[in-house]
Amino acid sequence: MSQIQEAQVLDALRPIIDPDFGKSIVDLGFIKELRVEGEHVSFAIELTTPACPVKSEFERQAKERVAALPGVAEVSVTMTAQTRGGAVGPEREALPHVKNVLAVASGKGGVGKSTTAINLALSLKAAGARVGILDADVYGPSLPLLLGVNQRPVTVEKGGRKSIVPLDAQGLKVMSMGFFITDDSPVIWRGPMVHGLIGQFLTDVAWGELDYLVIDLPPGTGDAALTLTQKAPISGAVIVTTANDLSVIDARKGLKMFEKVDVPVLGIIENMAYFVPPDLPDRKYHIFGEGGGKRVAEELGVAFLGEVPIDTRVVEGGDTGQPIVVHAPDSDVARAFASIAGTVARKLAVLASDGPKVADANITWVS
Repeated sequence: MSQIQEAQVLDALRPIIDPDFGKSIVDLGFIKELRVEGEHVSFAIELTTPACPVKSEFERQAKERVAALPGVAEVSVTMTAQTRGGAVGPEREALPHVKNVLAVASGKGGVGKSTTAINLALSLKAAGARVGILDADVYGPSLPLLLGVNQRPVTVEKGGRKSIVPLDAQGLKVMSMGFFITDDSPVIWRGPMVHGLIGQFLTDVAWGELDYLVIDLPPGTGDAALTLTQKAPISGAVIVTTANDLSVIDARKGLKMFEKVDVPVLGIIENMAYFVPPDLPDRKYHIFGEGGGKRVAEELGVAFLGEVPIDTRVVEGGDTGQPIVVHAPDSDVARAFASIAGTVARKLAVLASDGPKVADANITWVS
């Protein structure tokens, strides 16, 4: 029996195409640690993000193609991920060890932006990524309630520099103005004070090594939103809207703001898109109108990332600090957020593909 050659294995894997890069996983350099030992072939497929929704399909195709080679009796495939991001390091003052910064924005309040930010962050974390979330809505911080955390962060000193340690909630690193408010008084700050606080959240918080930092922007295009887009190394932004005309009009304004500051808009999410009564699973009610998010995405030339349905458990979980992707992971809403998070992660990987790679520990799934 002739010895199986590594070149034969690579040729068998070459037809597997990454849908985002449009190239073979072999040509992209995704195949790692290829070994041929008699009739046994083993290798790893290293993806650009742990939140890749096609990883199981890649694994299936790879096993089938290599197993079909003459002389192969056993195939072992290990799925790993090394999140891509822009150049990071100590020379970057703001968020030096964060690979990707994702801004979640809306043109107006009341469209579920904060809920969307939290569930996207948790979906990325569930896929195996290291994730933090920053509540940048200094006037109306909501993450403490939505995540069920209200302690005051501690400050540590290292090398003569003081840093604020973010809290941990549901496996996320979390920071919010809400952690520093001791009563129900409104936050009444002018622009320079907001600018300073946001600067502290970006430079003085010990975020550590993160694959993704999700920033929950304040609604609209005011001081806080503009400061963040100018000071934070934002990799990309998503805009949350509902289908009704007023929300869609404001979503356009948010998109234009990102265009002016050269932040890539990854797409639009339509939240509260429809309602399916539990006792009438075949009925779908578009309470806030139909197709507004998709329509504005097409008009403005950006991707439509998907629809998130209405579910009363979103509100219930928000009141008890249990986001829906945690307490109802099999719900349609949770699946929608998981799908959108995967799409967003892949778009960020494509944007970072031309930049320098950052060496880091791989994430491995056991097949």
